Order: sequence, then C-alpha cells, then structure tokens
Amino acid sequence: MTARRRFRDVIRIGPVQVATSYDDRGRDKHTAACTAPRCGFSADYDSRAAAELAARTHRCQI
Repeated sequence: MTARRRFRDVIRIGPVQVATSYDDRGRDKHTAACTAPRCGFSADYDSRAAAELAARTHRCQI
C-alpha cells in the first residue's frame, strides 16, 4: 500500500523539483524528482542539502 505524502517547501531547480515531507515514521525526508518527460529520475535523501545538490547536478539522459 502506498502512502500519500504531503509535500512542503517545494522549490524548482531547472527541471527538477525538490520538496520536503514526512516518512511513515514521522521523520523529515527530502525528495528530488525530475519533471521532464520520460526522464524518471527521483530519489529520497536525509538532508535538504543533498537533495538540492542532486537537483543541481542532474542531467537528463534523454
């Protein structure tokens, strides 16, 4: 069963969106996800800085 996340503090760096949410144990998780068509990049990180770094260095493979 998938959990519905409520994202907050959403920013956009190029085609990548970075947002913060709570995981199922109530801890902060930071997500970076590319919004380009057919890219499929997304990852969860423990720190906001790591998620923003991934967004800044992401290059789509398309």
